[in-house]
Amino acid sequence: MQEAIQRAVENVRTGRGGPFGAIVVKDGRVIATGTNLVTSTNDPTAHAEVTAIREACRALGAFQLAGCEIYTSCEPCPMCLGAIYWARPDRVYFAATASDASEAGFDDSFIYEELKHPHRERKIPFEPMMREAGLEPFREWKQKNDRIRY
Repeated sequence: MQEAIQRAVENVRTGRGGPFGAIVVKDGRVIATGTNLVTSTNDPTAHAEVTAIREACRALGAFQLAGCEIYTSCEPCPMCLGAIYWARPDRVYFAATASDASEAGFDDSFIYEELKHPHRERKIPFEPMMREAGLEPFREWKQKNDRIRY
């Protein structure tokens, strides 16, 4: 955890991004690290956990992190939480809380609130369209005999 926190501190000092760091550990060995690179890469998905997950998956040659643990300097936001669940590590450890992040100006509670609203009543309206055509890729997927499940 100390390494994840130190990476977050260094990230602030170097101006590369926000105050967040993460590492992925497998069998007691660090296999990947990540920091928040949102502003330096103009990528809103470049959160510390996501960058660490991407690096770990490349290092392992796999799209899941079975047998791994993630250490992150702060409780994961909703996007990172989703990425973590898709990556399926064995465990996640975090230092600061979402409330601590909120006090520093990183409040993601509005996302949880938005999910409670109907699609069209969200701050960014979501409009369904072409559902029948959108089902075609799923029909193709179901017919594919060599699909890789995840």
